[in-house]
Amino acid sequence: MQPAAVSQDRNSDLATTVVATMRQLGVVGAPRNYEIFYEALAGTNPELSLAVVALSSRPTQDDLDRIGRQFFAQNHGQGIVDQARDVLAKELEDIASLLRNERTQVEKYGKILHETSGGLANRATISRDLLQKIVSAVSVATASTIDRGKQVANTLNDKTAELESVKSKLEEYKRLADTDPLTQVWNRRAFDKEIARIYNSNKGILFNALVLVDIDRFKDINDKFGHPVGDKIIRTVADILQSSVRRGVFVARTGGEEFALIVEGTSEDITCDIAERLRKLIEQTQFSSSQTATNYGTVTVSMGVCMASEAENPEDLYVKADQALYRSKVGGRNKVTRHSSMVGQGSKNWMLYKKD
Repeated sequence: MQPAAVSQDRNSDLATTVVATMRQLGVVGAPRNYEIFYEALAGTNPELSLAVVALSSRPTQDDLDRIGRQFFAQNHGQGIVDQARDVLAKELEDIASLLRNERTQVEKYGKILHETSGGLANRATISRDLLQKIVSAVSVATASTIDRGKQVANTLNDKTAELESVKSKLEEYKRLADTDPLTQVWNRRAFDKEIARIYNSNKGILFNALVLVDIDRFKDINDKFGHPVGDKIIRTVADILQSSVRRGVFVARTGGEEFALIVEGTSEDITCDIAERLRKLIEQTQFSSSQTATNYGTVTVSMGVCMASEAENPEDLYVKADQALYRSKVGGRNKVTRHSSMVGQGSKNWMLYKKD
């Protein structure tokens, strides 16, 4: 697949290019198709771009939907679940039918043994010839039952493997549904569940902290360099956050240019040290294009820190960390602020996935 010609001007309209490319390939202008081509042509997801390039000159909707399920599972969840449900229903019905048939065969075998036993009991004498015929009949019935049992066992093993495959696919979908497709860190949905978990126990309240991270002047970056560059910067910041903390620190993208870290088992001082180290790493990172040698300038972040013990519940914890983040913003940006150093309250409706 060759996309429509893309202007070298960094301010070219990506949306126009996407529409032109889809029209050239005869792709229906459905939102789910537009999402695929937008991300592919923006170049923010190399694996997706390669998958799109590998398409034929006239890709089918099935081909596109397979890519959609692979790279945008959170938007194709119902289809994945429905497909898994259909497979599970069929496999379970096959297993039930197999077991019903096996029960019938075992009952037949039991009937043979019962009739043989009854026939022997009603005879005063048994000739050698008759005994040989009885043993032969029982032997054949037994061998047949054993062979059938082996076949059933093998079939059940195959069905078990198929069910395990479905289970693995569902687990993978669950992971993808909780993963931000742009950055591959946890998404807002996963964050809402994780922050709620903190308040399920006193240990969680005592030994957890929330750090909110927001890229400074991100709108200016998008306006100056375009959204593809903005997406690249978001991915780089996410990579720094994810790779520069110890295993067990929960890192999520909670909004456009906003991230959240849930740090467990540290004091407020150590949590702030972690935040400060991440802030410096991002500030010292060179953000530029290896293809055009364009330097995007210094990128900085502002942070807000709040200990779980300072808040009454998950929503209150987010609100207070957000207040600290705001204080960093209005205080000049590119800094870390502790909520414990502040006075005052605020509010923010954060739980986008909160259930009734």
